[in-house]
Amino acid sequence: MPENGSINEGTTGATGTTGTTGTTGTTGATGTTGTTGGTTGTGTATALSQTAQDYGQKITEAANYAKDYVSDKVSVVGDKFKELQNADLGELAENAKQYARQKPGQALLISAAAGLLLGLIIRGRR
Repeated sequence: MPENGSINEGTTGATGTTGTTGTTGTTGATGTTGTTGGTTGTGTATALSQTAQDYGQKITEAANYAKDYVSDKVSVVGDKFKELQNADLGELAENAKQYARQKPGQALLISAAAGLLLGLIIRGRR
């Protein structure tokens, strides 16, 4: 590492230093200070700016996709909620029994999860 603690300092050349990130180089063999790294630093900044814009665009696209996905799911849940409000309780109970007969393992897991959630809710109120 150079004496001044900079890790971006250029290398010593025949007529001076060629900086890698646009920093001023150290004294070269002929005693002049090289400053040719300035344009490289500008190119690096432009590349970083372009990369940041690309990532910003990707984030924007992902956010729009997530927004559309959530909107679709909210509308599906709203439709199901309206169906449940208008449904007969006897019909719902019969559908639940039929589902439990077709898929007993899944019905048992759903019942256990519902019981756990209700237990946590009731316990949390104490």
